[in-house]
Amino acid sequence: MRYDFDRIVDRTGTESLKWVYPRKVLGVEDAIPMWVADMDFEAPPAVVEAVRRRAEHGVYGYPLVPPSFFAAAIGWLERRHGWAVEKKWMAMTPGIVPALNYCVRAFSRPGDPVIVQTPVYHPFYYAIENNGRRVVRNPLRFDGGRYTMDLDDLRAKIDAPGRMLILCSPHNPVGRVWTREELEALARIAVERDLLVIADEIHHDLVYRGHRHHVLASLSPELAHQTITCIAPSKTFNTAGLATAAVVASDPDLLKKLEDESERSGFDLGNALGIVAFEAAYAHGEDWLEELLPYLEGNIDLIEGFLAERVPGIRLVRPEGTYLALLDCRGLGLDPAELNGFFLKQARVYFSDGKIFGDEAAGFVRINFGCPRPVLREALERMERAVASI
Repeated sequence: MRYDFDRIVDRTGTESLKWVYPRKVLGVEDAIPMWVADMDFEAPPAVVEAVRRRAEHGVYGYPLVPPSFFAAAIGWLERRHGWAVEKKWMAMTPGIVPALNYCVRAFSRPGDPVIVQTPVYHPFYYAIENNGRRVVRNPLRFDGGRYTMDLDDLRAKIDAPGRMLILCSPHNPVGRVWTREELEALARIAVERDLLVIADEIHHDLVYRGHRHHVLASLSPELAHQTITCIAPSKTFNTAGLATAAVVASDPDLLKKLEDESERSGFDLGNALGIVAFEAAYAHGEDWLEELLPYLEGNIDLIEGFLAERVPGIRLVRPEGTYLALLDCRGLGLDPAELNGFFLKQARVYFSDGKIFGDEAAGFVRINFGCPRPVLREALERMERAVASI
């Protein structure tokens, strides 16, 4: 292997939210952070070098977005996902969460319903509620090991005005990589009911053996004209702090409304370093990703085997994609409201509390296993000791 993902990178002094929050804000000095979704691996060398070259120039004025930025994304989407995209369909945004907010404001009115499939990435709720819209929950079904869509419930909850669904694909935090059949069934409903779909596909490259990501908008021309797809290299290549993403909409009216909302927000200029990192990742990051994926899958195997053998009160909901997974802790018999605090105080491991993703995930925590294996093993051993003390 060319890349050493076992190597521990000291993030002290970088003001890392992931590391500072549990240690300094919550006051557990040696906590292992396994919560917010950034990895503890260096970005690919090609990305680091591109950022270094740009930084060494020394002038960081207002940047334009070069054609090569879009060309890199177009090439990536064609190679990795078989999706042919045109530059005129694309716009840059300062991240996917801002893009979700732009979409909510551009395509709905205050008081309108916006559907989400819960439990789901919590900024979806904020994008809806903070803009005066109404969250409509379409809960996923859970059989104890795997989540699936409840499309009958979805169909019943589509109402006018404001027919909009924010789709998480692959899904954070449940780890599903939706099958083509599942997405085609969703697509039929969307087309029949004139449902606008905002597809957050940020985790689309983090997919494990036996599974394949399907870009929703690629399933049919009719669906493409009522879908906005949000992509970014930030999860795949660990560049979230550079705040650069892109949206794809083949319908020119949708794209224009989104761009107008971006301009009204006052945040329509790019990040000079983020632009070059985005381009370098999509143009030159593929070999790094091909080594990352089996390493992450090895981490999944470690978690699953360790818990089954040594902490049977906790079960891994095995993810098909992403570097995030739910741990079902209901077998511990702890109050869900105290669960995350228990792990922080007794195990000195900090997770994301499942309840922030929705009431459906009470009694669960979300683990971020995008870290060197020695760190993951230490966290698991701490959990084992803490659970033994109950």
